[in-house]
Amino acid sequence: MFIDMHCHLDSRFYSSKDLEKVMERMRKADVVAIANGIGEKENREVLKLVSGNDIVRGALGVHPTEDLKNVDEEIEFIEKNSDKIVAIGEVGLDFLEKDNKEEQKKVFGKFIELSKKLDKPIIVHSRKAEKECVEILEKFGATKVVMHCFSGRKSLIDKIKENGWSFSIPASVKYNEHFQNLVQRVDISQLLCETDSPFLHPERGEKNEPALVVEGYKKISEIKKISLEKVEELIEKNYKKMFG
Repeated sequence: MFIDMHCHLDSRFYSSKDLEKVMERMRKADVVAIANGIGEKENREVLKLVSGNDIVRGALGVHPTEDLKNVDEEIEFIEKNSDKIVAIGEVGLDFLEKDNKEEQKKVFGKFIELSKKLDKPIIVHSRKAEKECVEILEKFGATKVVMHCFSGRKSLIDKIKENGWSFSIPASVKYNEHFQNLVQRVDISQLLCETDSPFLHPERGEKNEPALVVEGYKKISEIKKISLEKVEELIEKNYKKMFG
């Protein structure tokens, strides 16, 4: 089984007809995916998608670039539906698109507290705020952490390694030197794979989808010099340890 632990499958990116085809290709590729919510509308779509679906799991959260005004109500909603999800996400900080840094930090702290209360992993977005994300996660004593598409410097990668957190490697590792270097630097026991669909296609410029997560596995196999079958086995082990 190949696992795409971070993708977006909501109507913002896929029509219902397109999504049916995406799911068909997932089944053929033996892929299970975690669909991440980014706000009120998308969170409800995630719950609808995972209901009775054997190849999609759910994570609920509020993306830092979204409207954060009603975040307390959304946290309450997520807590009420926590039995239907495997993680809190996508949450974190984004200092590239937004300058409301203090508000983002406050909200991020609330989601960390929620993940601890529910004993579920937290999937972290950290664009242009890698250092701050690590500091806040440490401040709140987070332990079940997945750093999604982490682009921070080597010293922060080493800090994350020391903390026992995990990195989620996108399929764009096929061409992206930063992620290739990250895979080289980090033991496979702390690696997971993702597509961030519909973004970060392994061939650049195309619309990504969960079935293509296998391209990330292949690149890890090449870098680590172990078989694809072994990478598949180890990543699945990492997934089960983190998400149960």
